[in-house]
Amino acid sequence: MSVKSIFWSAVVVVLAGAAYAVYAPDRVASISPQVAALARQARARLTPPAAAPTKAAEDEPAAVPVEAETAERKDFPVVLENLGQVTPYNTVTVKARVDGQITRIAFKEGQRVKQGDLLAEIDSRPFQATLEQAQAKQRQDDATLANAKLDLARYATLVKKNFASQQQLDTQTSLVNQLIAGIAADAAAVDAAKVQLSYTKIAAPLTGRVGYRLIDQGNMVAASQQTGIVVINELRPISVTFPAPEEQVGEINALMKKGDAPVTVKSTDGKALSSGVLEVVDNHIDAATGTVMLKARFANTDDKLWPGLAVIADLTLGIDKNAVVVPTVAVQHGAQGLYVYVIGDDNKVSVRKVTISHQTPKEAVIAEGLRGGERIVTNGQSRLRRGSLVAVQTADSRG
Repeated sequence: MSVKSIFWSAVVVVLAGAAYAVYAPDRVASISPQVAALARQARARLTPPAAAPTKAAEDEPAAVPVEAETAERKDFPVVLENLGQVTPYNTVTVKARVDGQITRIAFKEGQRVKQGDLLAEIDSRPFQATLEQAQAKQRQDDATLANAKLDLARYATLVKKNFASQQQLDTQTSLVNQLIAGIAADAAAVDAAKVQLSYTKIAAPLTGRVGYRLIDQGNMVAASQQTGIVVINELRPISVTFPAPEEQVGEINALMKKGDAPVTVKSTDGKALSSGVLEVVDNHIDAATGTVMLKARFANTDDKLWPGLAVIADLTLGIDKNAVVVPTVAVQHGAQGLYVYVIGDDNKVSVRKVTISHQTPKEAVIAEGLRGGERIVTNGQSRLRRGSLVAVQTADSRG
């Protein structure tokens, strides 16, 4: 190695050691206190002094992070929302109308049936025999009446020739009239027997869906027993009943007169189910609850509504045109009433009292106290006071 190379290698080692001493004087102090002191002096000269904080910066409060939205003007549907229940328009418990033994069950549980479809049969032989007896008695009385009419004609001829008395003619006339009345009674007995016989075939009184079978084939039934054969619920159409505040009865009745009262229902988890129209407003208000019951009609062709199902019913009362609408979470409740935090151009908030005309779980209509286009705080209000400086967070900044 040449002398020149050795020289420059030594220079590099010295410079490296000096740099290490400047930025790590505490470690060098254990080797050479004099070199460490020189390193500290060099480091102090190389490091610029930190700027002293100004008094204004010390007094300026930190901005409160909040979420905000702009109050917008738009048409707002005024909707009355309440919990309701699906109820069938007609429910029938099918029962036997004559006594006898069930010989056939003609339906399956859960089956959809039409009006007039056969549901069950009762042993018809005793009723068929009763009918045949009534018909035989009617034919017998018909023959007796025919003979009595012939005798009456003979008596009429004999009276004219003075071969029979008037009393005999009158007696025969009365007998004929009695037989005619008997024939009418026989006809009624035949009709009654036919009706009783028809009751042995139990048909569906309406179109709907049957439930569980309440009796099995082979059992005896009686017209007096309370247990039926099956229950039929009419599902198409179907109704939903729900309450409304008594203060809105007049507005609801006005909608009914116009014939324009749409109702939509959704499940309790918010899933849309069906749309219909308001059909009935009950004729009295429940004094205990201060509500009136309403009934809406739904076609239910897709069977999404089922008897007993709990739903949320929305009755559209009208549309508030060009209303100032804000998120419901922006409205705060205080001792002086409702208020919102409005963000000014300087990013400082002011407290603004407001009045709400309509409200849903998501949105509120501000009747007084706010203009469209103003920014309001929707999250972070608990850390605010009048005049607080805020930093509006966006989706990116939150991320």
